[in-house]
Amino acid sequence: MSKLLDVTDLKKHFPIRGGFFGGVTGQVYAVDGVSFHIDKGETLSLVGESGCGKSTVGKAILRLFGITDGQVVLDGQRIDDMSAGTLRPVRRRMQVVFQDPFTSLNPRMRVKDILAEPIRNFGLAKNSADLDEKVAKLMDTVRLPRDAVGRWPHEFSGGQRQRIGIARALAAEPDLIICDEAVSALDVSVKAQIVNLLQDLQAELGLALLFISHDLAIVEHMTHRVAVMYLGKIVEVAPKRSLFAAPKHPYTEALLSAVPVPMPGAARQRVILRGDVPSPINPPKGCRFHTRCPYAFDRCRVEEPLLRAIPTALEAGHTAACHLHDRPEAENPLAIAKGQALLAV
Repeated sequence: MSKLLDVTDLKKHFPIRGGFFGGVTGQVYAVDGVSFHIDKGETLSLVGESGCGKSTVGKAILRLFGITDGQVVLDGQRIDDMSAGTLRPVRRRMQVVFQDPFTSLNPRMRVKDILAEPIRNFGLAKNSADLDEKVAKLMDTVRLPRDAVGRWPHEFSGGQRQRIGIARALAAEPDLIICDEAVSALDVSVKAQIVNLLQDLQAELGLALLFISHDLAIVEHMTHRVAVMYLGKIVEVAPKRSLFAAPKHPYTEALLSAVPVPMPGAARQRVILRGDVPSPINPPKGCRFHTRCPYAFDRCRVEEPLLRAIPTALEAGHTAACHLHDRPEAENPLAIAKGQALLAV
């Protein structure tokens, strides 16, 4: 598989202004050196607790605001430093499905106008008849009746609105769709329908997905690889099976331990993290997780760990930023025997 999106050392710092003259008094380190890639036709899930910078990463890739530093390359073409005019035709290849289906659609536009707008903007229809046919096919694609195109957004349920949001993203014929908590505002049964729809569309159209979520149960169901964020940094990236069976970072271990177990009588040892997430205005030195990590030692407090391949992982491509992996396996509390991990899959 070839890379579609390649993000290198992405940073987004928001200035804090205050005082009589409104000068800059500090920085919010929302995203502080994030690197990952997405292959064509692949789903990469970006997970982590609220406030860790997941949505900021998605918006930075889409160029909804400028970035502080780093590079964003789409299909071999660097886009982070493009002018607005040069970026315009490239935007067609990257679309987004927002979190809230009740606020992401213009309440003063009928569905047919919402879906027709990106087609017109990018000149994808030959004439009005072709435009109407494309709109009708989009309704078919997201499993909504064609005769609903004349309705207003308030006439639809939340799940139906999210289908319209997906149809609007597909209208531009993109290669990459960023799903920013696209199912978190929906009921459980509707979530499953939308996730299944996204998987079907990916298979039919060859789409790549950046799936931003905090729901690890859904992530496990639909993703190929997972990137775990904590306080503006990615701390672990791995294929789905390898990460869920044998996480290699203490934060990932804690996240997975909090996922409810649906089977009666099943048990999972819960990892309780002490304290609160540090402020992104003044992140701790060394490993940013050391203030809450149950395994932290002296080195963690002074030296920042880098993402690197973990040779004991179940699958290739499993990387983690943790000093524990420099210790002998017998002294590493995260070390899990391969046979035990396989039984947990």
